[in-house]
Parts: sequence; structure tokens; C-alpha cells
Amino acid sequence: MTQLHAQPYDISATGFYFESVEEYQEKADKAVNRYGDPVEEFEIQFIDGERIDCELAEAIGLSQCTINAYFECVDGLEDSSKIEIIIAVGECGYDFDADCLNQWDVTVYHVDSFRDLAIEFVEEGIFGDISKSIENYIDYEAIARDLSIDYSEIEIDGKNLIYRCD
Repeated sequence: MTQLHAQPYDISATGFYFESVEEYQEKADKAVNRYGDPVEEFEIQFIDGERIDCELAEAIGLSQCTINAYFECVDGLEDSSKIEIIIAVGECGYDFDADCLNQWDVTVYHVDSFRDLAIEFVEEGIFGDISKSIENYIDYEAIARDLSIDYSEIEIDGKNLIYRCD
């Protein structure tokens, strides 16, 4: 369960913890400062939950404007989709819009290093057919260096990933 905190910008008001949009709305509607005036603006802070959900909050810039979409993503998406959002918005510069999930031109490879990606590309035949007799002479480190020009590396949820923004 993801727990967030709404910290009022009004220093004479007290914040609150919440775990859903409904709970946030209910508590935000009742929030008042010490003078009885309603509190309208909050800083939304990630407190507890899955590591990937914390990274998602950071990537999209969790705020009052994105809180509904954030909970939709946390509750409704697989980790692979969350990873795509984190990379697209946090690294590639795409705008976050919950209505356009999976509309980004981002390619993600679940490999530990550029060398592993080079090996995968050779095995998939991306560089053409390579006979068995010359496979031992392939310089995977050189291919990895070349790949690092067009691809980037990131760690999300403790997993190393290679990605490309097209």
C-alpha cells in the first residue's frame, strides 16, 4: 500500500497522511489552518510503498495536479509500464499525461550492461548473419561502446536497464 503525505504550504496548518485519492479529497476538503481558513495548496510527499512507486512519483513530479493519475498508475499498471513512464518522463523529457500511457517512443532492454545488450543484438542477428567460425572473434566491448552512444543506462527498482529514446 502506498502512503503519501499532504503538507500544506500554509505554515499555520497541519498536514495529513493518505493512501487513496478518495481519502486525500476527504481530508483536503476538511483541512483548515489555525484561523479556520480552508487550506487549498499542498505539497504531496511520498512516504511509504514500493520502490518503483517512489521512483514513479519522482519522475512525474507528484503534485496535486498529478495525484489522480499517479494512483491510477500505481494501482492499475504492471511494473513494465511503470518503468516505461519513469524513463519516458523522467529521462527522455516526455510530458506525463495519464491518458497517453504507452504512447511514448521508448525502447527498454532488461539487460545488466551494454556488453549484454551487444551479445543480445549479435544473437538476434541485428548485425547480420555471423558464422559460428568467427563468433569467437567478435569484440563485444567495442560494440558495447558504440551502443552507449545511442542508448542510456538506468537503475529502476534495483534493476539495471538499457533504454533508447527515439
